[in-house]
Amino acid sequence: MQQRYVGNSGLRVSALSLGTMSWARETEEQDAAALLRAFVDGGGTLIDTAASYADGQAEAMLGGMLGDVVARSEVVISTKAGLTTTDGRRSVDTSRNGMLSGLDASLARLGTDYVDLWFAHAWDPNVPLEETLSALDFAVRSGRARYVGVSNFNGWQTAKAAAIAGFPLVANQSEYSLLQRTAEIELIPAIEDAGLGLMAWGPLGRGVLSGKYRGHIPADSRAAQQRLATYVEPYLEAPASSVVEAVAMAAKGLGRTALDVSLSWLLSQQGVATAVVGARTPVQLKEILDATLAPLPPEIAQALEDVSDPV
Repeated sequence: MQQRYVGNSGLRVSALSLGTMSWARETEEQDAAALLRAFVDGGGTLIDTAASYADGQAEAMLGGMLGDVVARSEVVISTKAGLTTTDGRRSVDTSRNGMLSGLDASLARLGTDYVDLWFAHAWDPNVPLEETLSALDFAVRSGRARYVGVSNFNGWQTAKAAAIAGFPLVANQSEYSLLQRTAEIELIPAIEDAGLGLMAWGPLGRGVLSGKYRGHIPADSRAAQQRLATYVEPYLEAPASSVVEAVAMAAKGLGRTALDVSLSWLLSQQGVATAVVGARTPVQLKEILDATLAPLPPEIAQALEDVSDPV
């Protein structure tokens, strides 16, 4: 798998990252171990998690596999702090105390004394940005994190953070796909201007671009689960369906899968360092790892961009 530098930094990561949002909930430990080993065997390096995923259980599950399933030296670990979700309610706390306490708890669950990349998980309107950045800076200075970044910050928030930090921010982790291209309007220009790399989550439109929802909702899909249905529903409506059909048509013409076409388009976009794929099962991951991830013919790429134009 191709290895890429993140923004202007010296951090190198795999073009695809393995997301763990489903771990300890939809993905049980045995499948998670199989996912991790297959991903690393396929050339993947970056494993993305967060303190908020399954209330920390995703981190703990990953930590239990380091040394047994994969060596710590085989993987690049990114995690996030500052966001919690309780009973469906989202709470943000990126204060210095909240961030650093969260990082120490993450390191304990992961069973490691450092993470390769640490993010402020969300913008906190109630905490001075300088305070949040001071926590990121201290994490690097103390050796708890090798690199730091921001997650789900919009364009002006990213630009402001990079301008006042006084130390390098290397990445922004935000949603980006053929079904969600609003990042191109403000965020990606801001990221590129500041020298950051984009870690694109939801690169398959929350699974919709794979084509599995065409005509029906599979019983084992996220859209069929009450807890996760609202996560997928925005991309099951009419505006998205035309994009899904265009991707399917392009895939048929190229003799590739819709998943491959979607990821290949994304990885060719300016500013993108890696795409965070959230495979929940080994079967799903195999299809992703089997993708060619080769650039699309220019006329195909243009046709997909025309039909998915965010404006």
